[in-house]
Amino acid sequence: MKKVYVFLAEGFEEMEAVTPIDLLRRAGVDAKLVSVTGNRAVTGAHGVTYLADLLFEEIEEDADMLVLPGGLPGTTNLQAHEGLTKLLLKQHEAHKWVAAICAAPMVLGALGIVKDRHATIYPGIEDKLIGAAPLTDEVVVDGNVITSRAPGTAIPFAIALAELLTDEKTAAALTEDLVFRKA
Repeated sequence: MKKVYVFLAEGFEEMEAVTPIDLLRRAGVDAKLVSVTGNRAVTGAHGVTYLADLLFEEIEEDADMLVLPGGLPGTTNLQAHEGLTKLLLKQHEAHKWVAAICAAPMVLGALGIVKDRHATIYPGIEDKLIGAAPLTDEVVVDGNVITSRAPGTAIPFAIALAELLTDEKTAAALTEDLVFRKA
């Protein structure tokens, strides 16, 4: 079974964390919420508190995918976590999946992970995709890096993650179960 960690820092965008966790679990992926705060209870940008499955210190470093939800100050709090940034670089260097949505691709930009790649980010902060060719697509997959634009793209982002980790048939069944139709 594929293993995914979705990282939470104070001020994360709730939709961008919960939607991938929910949809990946529906697709049969072992997806866990991981707190980088030292506390399992983490409060999102809109005041909703979630209980993480694990603390950062408890994870194993063999995940198939690492996912960063956006939100502010969640994104800057993720970027400030030295252990997470080291893990992201190690994951990327191993050619394993690294994913970020909304403002969180700026973390990948600062680490050089999107350099010479296509990527997307929340409108107006494309300059944070350091070295990347910015696109306005809902979801961009370039090599082992997946980026998405905003809370409104959380469902297509999560479906894309599910397809990459499972298969097209599983993603299609998930889309059908959700009664989700792309515009």
